[in-house]
Amino acid sequence: MKIALINENSQAAKNELICNALKKVVEPIGHEVFNYGMLGAEDPNSLTYVQNGILAATLLNSGAADFVITGCGTGEGAMLACNSFPKVLCGHIQSPLDAYLFSQVNDGNCVALPFAENFGWGGELKLEYIFEKLFCAPGGGGYPPERVVPEQRNKKILDKVKEVTHTDMVTILKNLDRDLVKGALSGAPFKEYFLANCKDDAIKAAVEEVLQ
Repeated sequence: MKIALINENSQAAKNELICNALKKVVEPIGHEVFNYGMLGAEDPNSLTYVQNGILAATLLNSGAADFVITGCGTGEGAMLACNSFPKVLCGHIQSPLDAYLFSQVNDGNCVALPFAENFGWGGELKLEYIFEKLFCAPGGGGYPPERVVPEQRNKKILDKVKEVTHTDMVTILKNLDRDLVKGALSGAPFKEYFLANCKDDAIKAAVEEVLQ
């Protein structure tokens, strides 16, 4: 699984800590981490939580990433931004229990964490525990056992609803404010990782047009 990490500007200083915690947990079980930044507080390509949503949706819709880890101070803004887009199902995760239930019950492909709220001594340990429970089993397994069938059915229903209520990603990229999108997709990590991992030619072409 390709896992993308995206930080916005208010929490950019924690990027290295978050990335290290994520890699410590997921690399031993065969997943690959792509750090899309911001790469620290001095990163010249500043991202807002709205741009986190644009970047996350571009990666997930194009197949460049299979899962996105993002967040902001509270995690709420990043979660709302991500859920504004098609084929992105983002959960607001505050604890290892949240992480496990979101993975097993909701089977999403994106999480938004509160990187400022209640983030103090031992913060990196909390992140490790969250990532452990998020990726300890394939998503969609269900919990508790007697609820597996209806939970899996409801996830499929929600996916169909989002197909109707959201337009496609190429149209979105073309219709959004050009500077807003360009700012979201102009970071050095995006340029390095996206073209190598993108599986959708139409989205790739739309991205290249934006970045001209």
